[in-house]
Amino acid sequence: MRTINDIVPPSRRPESEPLTSQRVSNRPTFPYKTLFAVLIVIAISLGALYYFSSAKVEITPNTVSAAVQSSFTANQSSGDLPYEIITAQKIASQSVKSSGTKTVTTSASGSITIYNTQAKAQKLVANTRFATTAGLIFRIHEAVSIPGGTATKPGTAKATVYADKPGDSYNVDPTSFTIPGFAGTPLASQVYARSSVAIAGGASGTMPVVNPADEAQAQKALMTALAPDLTASLQSQIPAGYILVPGAATTTFTELTPAASPTTGMVDVKEQGTITAVVFPNTALAKSVATSVAGLGYQGEPVSLLPASNLTFVSAGLPDATATSFSFTLAGTASLEYVVDPTRIAAAVAGKTRSAAEVALTNYPEVKRAVIILRPFWRQTFPEDPSTIAVTVANP
Repeated sequence: MRTINDIVPPSRRPESEPLTSQRVSNRPTFPYKTLFAVLIVIAISLGALYYFSSAKVEITPNTVSAAVQSSFTANQSSGDLPYEIITAQKIASQSVKSSGTKTVTTSASGSITIYNTQAKAQKLVANTRFATTAGLIFRIHEAVSIPGGTATKPGTAKATVYADKPGDSYNVDPTSFTIPGFAGTPLASQVYARSSVAIAGGASGTMPVVNPADEAQAQKALMTALAPDLTASLQSQIPAGYILVPGAATTTFTELTPAASPTTGMVDVKEQGTITAVVFPNTALAKSVATSVAGLGYQGEPVSLLPASNLTFVSAGLPDATATSFSFTLAGTASLEYVVDPTRIAAAVAGKTRSAAEVALTNYPEVKRAVIILRPFWRQTFPEDPSTIAVTVANP
């Protein structure tokens, strides 16, 4: 028999237990994916460091300044101090009012260079003919001897040629010449000539004239105008690696025959300017200068003259084409820069540690300052192969 106390009200009955229960774990999981990503980044970074690894030396060349007051002897295209002769020519004109006419008969003339590829010297007598490709005949008025040479380095001599006939048809631009007297012989190809400037001055017939005072004034203005143009033209002809020292050039002016201007009542006054200079290989002249300076401690290393040099060239006269050597004096201040040979520097540091390379480079007179760059940053030794070492030269 149950009593009232045995009956539990529904509101007090415990909720039914779930049929199943889940146990939630609070243990953290290992971040495999994150670790893998970090390892990939590290591997790529290391690979990039090795891929872009380098060995480099940046050299600032050594420079010295020295007072110079010495005499030198140069040889044409040979020896320890060779030289070359270069020439530029310009013609300018100005229209001036005519003051009348006159009858003129003048022959063109100009300078040529005669070449000889024979081993022996070749003599040409006065009145030897020279023919242009157009068949115009010019002659020399004085005998000349051309030194022997070779096909690659012919002997040369300068001469003045004069047109066989008067007239402006013989006024020709730079051209080549053959010697008709040698036609049909081996000499036809062994001895020849070229002009580097125009042959001018030929005129014939009635020509307009100008007042002498007006003509002189025009010529003076033309010479003033020609001077900078001649200098610029000469500079463009300096061979690569050569240097023109101030004072080593001379300029001459020649009055050409006035010509009738297209403008009625006017005359074209013409002036021809010719500038000739002697130039030297920069390194050869710099070496000669450095050798001449006592107390410099120069041991024959390659050097070059910097534009900052303040040297003046003095000579009794520029050499002509027949000269084999000439003497001159240089005075002033020479700014010399030692020439850095990248191959020599690379060989000096190959296989050395950073500190050993720094010590080794102090023994090279061309090195004023050296900056060593090794990558990756932990690398402390240069590679054994010098060709893998980059050497750059900075401005001093």
